[in-house]
Amino acid sequence: MPFRAPDPTALALALAHVTERLAATAAEYDRTAAFPAEGIRAAHEAGLLTATVAERYGGPGLGVAATARILHALGEGDPSVALIAAMSLAVHHRQAVRPHWPEELYGQVLAEAARRPVLLNHVRVEPDLGSPARGGLPATVARRTATGWSLTGRKRFATGVEGLDWLLVWATTDEPTPRVGTFAVPGTAPGVEVTHRWDHLGLRASGSHDIALREVEIPAGNVVDIAAHGVGAEQDNRAGAALHLPLAALYLGVARAAQRYFHRFAHERVPANLGHPVARTERFRRTAGEIALRLDAAEQLVFGGAERVDAADDTYTPELALGARVLADRHATEAVGVAVRLLGNPGLSRGNPLERHFRDVQCAPVHAPQEDIALLAVGSRALEAAV
Repeated sequence: MPFRAPDPTALALALAHVTERLAATAAEYDRTAAFPAEGIRAAHEAGLLTATVAERYGGPGLGVAATARILHALGEGDPSVALIAAMSLAVHHRQAVRPHWPEELYGQVLAEAARRPVLLNHVRVEPDLGSPARGGLPATVARRTATGWSLTGRKRFATGVEGLDWLLVWATTDEPTPRVGTFAVPGTAPGVEVTHRWDHLGLRASGSHDIALREVEIPAGNVVDIAAHGVGAEQDNRAGAALHLPLAALYLGVARAAQRYFHRFAHERVPANLGHPVARTERFRRTAGEIALRLDAAEQLVFGGAERVDAADDTYTPELALGARVLADRHATEAVGVAVRLLGNPGLSRGNPLERHFRDVQCAPVHAPQEDIALLAVGSRALEAAV
């Protein structure tokens, strides 16, 4: 089934329109922490939720660089929408790079996605295990049944779970020789319970709630991927490193939204004792320069790296991608922080968009693999190369 594949000019125009639509509702969704249905609908109508569906399935087949541009634009409008969309885009991207879904099941997903927003997400983090990026295997159990599998366990931080059509659950089988796999669970399946524990500083509308799975039954054909139990089944942070470039771009979009507000404030604020906009003062110009420098440099790292990934540049290692995200996250959070510090109390006022951008950008370095894991990989590679 064909999906829209806009040319670069059309894509840029579509992104600008969607950013504007998302920005119009972002503050209210942040206030209520409700699922951002309007924003997800806008992304779907622009063809963005299926932008990474491979050409062999009738999709646009957009690569890492275009995905980064999409998430940058969505992040500038509403990062909660962007993060939910990022999860679906990543699932389709992995299928495009390495087909592993049962053909019938993936065809079912795409048939629905052509008609309405269809959201997918991997749910892997567990209360006891923590993030799989630090090693370990799931305690969630997939038990064999006469017709398929029954899943029981608990998962944390299931982004967008209130609107997910498919939960891709990481679980260990109960077979005599256990295996570890990803099982496709319909979001509305009996036995899936959302605990509504998400009450976060930033990305409040992302709805990254915890879930409980209580004997959730699925057909045998809903096994997306499965491997032998053991170290080899643990998460490979290097294998997915390229997809952290679009994630970094999402938060650079947040920082650009903060920068835009900072510029507006600087031009509109005219203190009585100054007699002209603060934009003319050295202090504001110097800070504007620092913000621009940080964001321009970070975007060059992220978008340039993404283009090298798409070009199959074998000199662009996973460690370079992980390092680019570390630096981009640092620059994004610091750029917004600098703006807030200069504005003082107005920058931290609830009614000020900058306060929301400041809260949202704090989520950038939280995503796995976190900075210490990335730096360990980068440092290990550097020391090995020096021998």
